[in-house]
Formats: sequence, structure tokens, C-alpha cells
Amino acid sequence: MTTKNKNLTSLDEFINQEVGAIGTDEREQFENEYEAFKIGVLIQQAREERGLTQEQLAQLAGTNKSYISKLEKNLKDIRFSTLQRIINDGLGGHLNISIKFD
Repeated sequence: MTTKNKNLTSLDEFINQEVGAIGTDEREQFENEYEAFKIGVLIQQAREERGLTQEQLAQLAGTNKSYISKLEKNLKDIRFSTLQRIINDGLGGHLNISIKFD
């Protein structure tokens, strides 16, 4: 039988302690920034899975390497039309969007 380490907290508990509870302005800002971060990570993972460099992806999507690099590092906001080009033309994928209500 294993015992729980009482010094450990869940990720949700950690975020509540460090950022704030759900519904606070601080938590809302954190959640929004996290979503933007995830887009960059997803683009980078998809690019690498397809064996593309940032330069190659940029050429296919009609943008430049610097833009792709900034997106992957979450340093640049992305326009929806550019995101569509990166996914559709650059990665050969399909952008799927949904709306979720809490």
C-alpha cells in the first residue's frame, strides 16, 4: 500500500495558489496566455512531425521564418487568417475550432 505525500499538490491547486482562483482577473489572464502558448507549441510539434524547418513552413504558408519563430516562442500574436494559412497551406492540415462554455 502506498501513502500520499502530504507535501505534494495537484496542478490545479498549484495554479490556484500561485495565480488565483477561477473567476479572478489574474486567473483569466493566465488562462488566455496559456491558450496562446499552446498554439505555438502545437505549430512547432506539427512542423517537426512533418520534418519541416521554420523556413520551409514559412515559405509554404507565405510568411517568413522570423514570424514562425516568434509564434513558436509565444512572442507574437497571430491573426486568424495567418493561422489558417500555416495550418492549411504550410502543414497540410485542417484547423478545427470549437467554443466551450464553462
